[in-house]
Amino acid sequence: MKTCPFFGICGGCKHDYTSSDYRTQKLSELKDLPITDVPIWTEKATRRRADFAFANGNFGFYQHRSKTIVSIKECPLLRPEINDILPHLACLPWIGSGSCLVTICDNGIDVSINSTVPYFSSDFKSAAEKIPTVTRVTWNNKIVVIHADPTITFDNKTVDFPAGAFLQPTIPSEKVLRDLVVQSTKKNKNIADLFCGLGNFTFILNADGFDINGNGQKRDLFVHPLTLGMLSKYDCVVMDPPRAGALAQCKELAKSEVERIIYISCNPTTWQRDANILLKGGYKMIRLIPVDQFVGSAHWELFSVFTR
Repeated sequence: MKTCPFFGICGGCKHDYTSSDYRTQKLSELKDLPITDVPIWTEKATRRRADFAFANGNFGFYQHRSKTIVSIKECPLLRPEINDILPHLACLPWIGSGSCLVTICDNGIDVSINSTVPYFSSDFKSAAEKIPTVTRVTWNNKIVVIHADPTITFDNKTVDFPAGAFLQPTIPSEKVLRDLVVQSTKKNKNIADLFCGLGNFTFILNADGFDINGNGQKRDLFVHPLTLGMLSKYDCVVMDPPRAGALAQCKELAKSEVERIIYISCNPTTWQRDANILLKGGYKMIRLIPVDQFVGSAHWELFSVFTR
């Protein structure tokens, strides 16, 4: 029996996570991949960020394959802190249309709004100031409300959280991925963390980080991947690219002598494309673990290890 009244209405979930055969349904998304280990499953009510939509004064999630917005009072996949402020967000005097990314940080909730309208109204600012537990609200990267600079902690390292920055959607899955990376790099000394983001892997590995907006050296790896000369100093590369994958970088890696590649992917399609490049370049895949980080959706996180 369904416990989410919005399943089949809002477009967030493809599979009913309450169904007795949920895991079988979800695994069917990966039927063509050479999985080596049992999947890692994530519990409901752990998601710490969600991307909402607004238009014509309505706020919620898009209906499946539609631009119609379904009002959401509570989502059982979200952490209670987000559900608690949904009524306040729904009542804001929205203008234009766009997205509203809500993220739980160490010291409160960050709300990052991108709108077709470049400005926000004084009424919107006044209403936003009254939302409890919210640390910061931005509108097209302009500050609407700020009570403190939001921060995020990875292991024991605390960093500032830029509005709209990439973050793994659940802390349990983030920790699982970090533990898998640490376990798989114990024998490596010189590590590059590509598409490093805010540093989920960088700090604990004492790695060199590279990203456009992350904590490491500023480098657009889609346009300017690390070259063979740059890769020669590393015995291990860890990379966690966006859904577009790491095509250009994998082409360089396939020609390199890097001993070990840890590839974390949120898109099995681009992962398979990139994995084929590495395999043709002489690498062997020794591990592929699916992580159900995006509960209910068709999406998976993949953890993979390639060696020479």
